[in-house]
Amino acid sequence: MPIQIAIFIIALWIVIILLIAVLCKRYFPKKEELSRKIIHIGTGPVILLAWLFDIPKNIAFSTALLITISLGVNYQYRLLPAIEDVERKSFGTIAYGISITLLLLLFWPRYASSISIGVLSMAFGDGLAGLLGRSINSPKWSILGQTKSIVGTLTMGSVVAITTSIISSTNNLGIQPLEILVFSLIATFLEQISPWGIDNLTVPIGVTCIGIWLIGA
Repeated sequence: MPIQIAIFIIALWIVIILLIAVLCKRYFPKKEELSRKIIHIGTGPVILLAWLFDIPKNIAFSTALLITISLGVNYQYRLLPAIEDVERKSFGTIAYGISITLLLLLFWPRYASSISIGVLSMAFGDGLAGLLGRSINSPKWSILGQTKSIVGTLTMGSVVAITTSIISSTNNLGIQPLEILVFSLIATFLEQISPWGIDNLTVPIGVTCIGIWLIGA
């Protein structure tokens, strides 16, 4: 596939996710986290598209850097409230962009499998944990000023395990059950101890590094 078409498809995906988030912000204004989580979850698969289309490192890195800078500007000026309009103090969106930018700079495309596991662990695991943890009542506790719950924690761990298993099976990586458990436990641990949204930095980078160490891909 020509690189221009691949970039167009990825850009179209991002625009659709942003549009859905803006509409949710408009029609469900009381659900402050919903639009943010839609972006959080929906942008994760971009890394899979980049992997599928063999996007070169220079293009992937430059695009991620530009998006991260844009996120910083939006954080400061709230140009797109759907991304940052939450009451709690969080640098999560910027950290998300920084982590992906660093991973692309350091490891793309040689370790695309591990990067994908790391990014999707954050996108799907943390995103769904945040939504379900707030929607379903369960025992809660506080770590470093962050409220965590049984439902959210179990969601994080199980989604990371499922995501890792799917990526392994579809790409013949041969990741063993014990290794999948390691991915899951480390991702969940990092999510628990990272306040102010910096789990968007620690989880993708931490899980990617574990992937490089365990599977070397």
